[in-house]
Amino acid sequence: MDNNTIKEGFLGQKMIALPKDIIKKIKENKISQNFYVSDLGYYPNAHHHERIRKKGANEFIFIYCTKGKGIIRLKNIKTEILPNQFFIIPIHTSHEYKANDNDPWSIYWFHFKGPLAEELYKRYSTTHSYNYKNIPFTTKRIEQFNKIFNLYDNNYLDSYIEYANLLSLNFISSFIYHDFDSKLNSDNSDTLVNSIKDYLANNLERKITLDELSEKFNYSKSYIHSKFKLKTGYPVLVFFNLKKTQKACEYLNYTELSIKEISFKVGFEDPLYFSRIFKNFMGKSPRSYKQNLSK
Repeated sequence: MDNNTIKEGFLGQKMIALPKDIIKKIKENKISQNFYVSDLGYYPNAHHHERIRKKGANEFIFIYCTKGKGIIRLKNIKTEILPNQFFIIPIHTSHEYKANDNDPWSIYWFHFKGPLAEELYKRYSTTHSYNYKNIPFTTKRIEQFNKIFNLYDNNYLDSYIEYANLLSLNFISSFIYHDFDSKLNSDNSDTLVNSIKDYLANNLERKITLDELSEKFNYSKSYIHSKFKLKTGYPVLVFFNLKKTQKACEYLNYTELSIKEISFKVGFEDPLYFSRIFKNFMGKSPRSYKQNLSK
């Protein structure tokens, strides 16, 4: 049995639990069925707020704390949640959470489900140590929550529910991926990788080797290889061929150059080898790619 303790409610609290007929419609909706919300709410200054679910919940639970503090226990691991931190409790997993007695939390929360929800949780659990993260507070997030809440609260037409679910997905994803912007800024400030990218982009008509890059940028080949792959997801020479292929796509789209001429312009003396490289990236030969443009 679940143990639920909320003595007298919380001044200013609000919540919505969607009825089962709406959930049924959502599950059948091609736009919403992969990610949907079943319950959501806001509990301010939540004295005596406590949940114990020995068998877990039938949905994932997202909790975002803006004030005060509380604890979440998951698989016998206790985590204190402070302002500007969030936590996602996995589906069907024994857990409990409780507001601090002396400084109770204020939380925004969602129950959500669907195949995409499971994949989002996997991303969350593999990228966040201790399963929670500090989030810079912004009023925009609160405004978005209120917009989502009002959509669920005021209209149950399919289009409104679709939009509310899409906004909810965006809201929760913004927490899971919140540090990607700072990582992107960090990546963009990486002088070595950016310098190599610029050098490659300005020499698409050439053959370039790791030896040449090592000598030009004064780093070992192994360091350039590992550093570049870490930042871009590709080994440097594979990335170079990708950029050559993308440039070739431009020529195929916007010029009447022959495939042989394009091959030379992107640094391949052998058009057959160029075609193999192109097909590896684009899934079709340059000729097929060109033919499909007119269809």
